[in-house]
Amino acid sequence: MMDQPSIRELVEAVRSFLETKAMPELKGHTAFHARVAANALGIVSRELELGGQATSEEVKRLTTLLKHEGSLEELNRELCKQIRDGRMALETPGLAEHLEASMRDKIAIDQPNYSGLRIAKSRG
Repeated sequence: MMDQPSIRELVEAVRSFLETKAMPELKGHTAFHARVAANALGIVSRELELGGQATSEEVKRLTTLLKHEGSLEELNRELCKQIRDGRMALETPGLAEHLEASMRDKIAIDQPNYSGLRIAKSRG
């Protein structure tokens, strides 16, 4: 049986190629697009690494908060509806903590070098 590279390893290989080989050779608008592509691949890589656990934890928090089970999309729709209808507010026990944890997880995937992430992680 042959070992195959994982999806994450493939994404990282392409990202590394763009950053170390292609981008130094490119100029102007093409270099910009290569940087955008490398950044997008970084997000994909972090999503593959962190996304499953972040989603699982978000579903658990939402299930506790809303007192019923459902898919992440269903639970988030219900949370938005309850906030919009005034049935939940920031003072609702667990809501602020849920929103902060969800924000930290999303930023860790999308923008891990964001300066506020370090501060947010230290608080929660």
